[in-house]
Amino acid sequence: MDIKIIKDRLNKVFQNVFNDDTIQVQESTTAQDIEQWDSLMHITLIVAVEKEFKIRLNTSEVGKLQNVGALIKILEERVKD
Repeated sequence: MDIKIIKDRLNKVFQNVFNDDTIQVQESTTAQDIEQWDSLMHITLIVAVEKEFKIRLNTSEVGKLQNVGALIKILEERVKD
């Protein structure tokens, strides 16, 4: 899947989960960059990403997510057009 499409869809997921239409995630975005992004919201976000992209992230993948760029890389590898 094209990285631009992934970024656009992922950005909408973030906006919906955090109820903030001004969020514009970058590959370097981390939980420290979004005030409401705590451990509970992290779970909510992962579930929303899985639903949007119709995939399941395993525990190992979730544990390696240091920033949005890492998530985009996983989505590039796993999501089919």
